[in-house]
Amino acid sequence: EWSQIIKPTSNPFKINFRELWSYRDLITLFVKRDFVAVYKQTVLGPLWHFVQPLFASAVYVLFGAFAKIPTDELPRVLFCLTGVVLWNYFSSCLTKTSNTFIGNAHIFGKVYFPRLAIPISVVISNLMSFFIQFLLLVPFLIYYHDNIHPNILLLSIPFIVVVIAMMGLGFGLIVSSVTIKYRDLI
Repeated sequence: EWSQIIKPTSNPFKINFRELWSYRDLITLFVKRDFVAVYKQTVLGPLWHFVQPLFASAVYVLFGAFAKIPTDELPRVLFCLTGVVLWNYFSSCLTKTSNTFIGNAHIFGKVYFPRLAIPISVVISNLMSFFIQFLLLVPFLIYYHDNIHPNILLLSIPFIVVVIAMMGLGFGLIVSSVTIKYRDLI
């Protein structure tokens, strides 16, 4: 007697969210694995979550001041750091998701689980890095509070983050499915 029968779906765009929810423990384990493994054997370790956006912002501030790029009266540091934090999240979602099928091929061949679990875990682990970098942005927002004028659009930040996550996941899955045949896209 079989406990589960695996059949192909009639619609390739149909996502079984109930099945993904039943494998939430596996997704949690993949999230922990991805988050811990990022900077595990580096000198600075988890400090890279803070150092990377600060250095990238410093480069953008220097080149932006040199090129006289307008920031609409926002402090250049705040302007660049906000963009870097959001771009880092999208970029890491896209690049790490696009490598999931090649990088985890040894797991896919051994046991059945929803194949979407690994790309979703990548997006969630990158979300944790995003929150750490967003916490880095908060002191800058407090320091430059005179130069920013918050309004009701601040409530759209969670929606924007979800859209960025879905775009990174979607484009990453497209690139990942193409890299199975053409390996030079990675």
